[in-house]
Amino acid sequence: MKKLIPNQPKAPVRNGRNPELDLANKQILQKLALQPTDEPLAKSIKHTTGIPVSCDSLFAIREGISAEEALLHVSLLLKNAEEVSDEITERGSGIERGLIWSLVHSVEMARAVVDALLDGSPPIPTLK
Repeated sequence: MKKLIPNQPKAPVRNGRNPELDLANKQILQKLALQPTDEPLAKSIKHTTGIPVSCDSLFAIREGISAEEALLHVSLLLKNAEEVSDEITERGSGIERGLIWSLVHSVEMARAVVDALLDGSPPIPTLK
């Protein structure tokens, strides 16, 4: 008897893990293991170094910004990303909506970590 529906091609077997992410996680864990335990990690971060935002960008990170001030800006950027992704989620459908919700959740968690670091730091003096 002849089959009316041909066999579906077999999907390639994927491990599901990204080796680049595994390497990045390993490097982070190694650096954290080298930190002195008597000083909090946030206090051991000194100041920013000057680097361009991208290879052909007009924008750059200024040198000498304190870790607390840099974290404050990161928190604001993450809040903006959270708000934008919330708006995009309303327009998404199906798998797109799930991916965007995953993005929103990741951004919220990253912002919570940054805000927790800022809450444990002395307030930044404001310019008047």
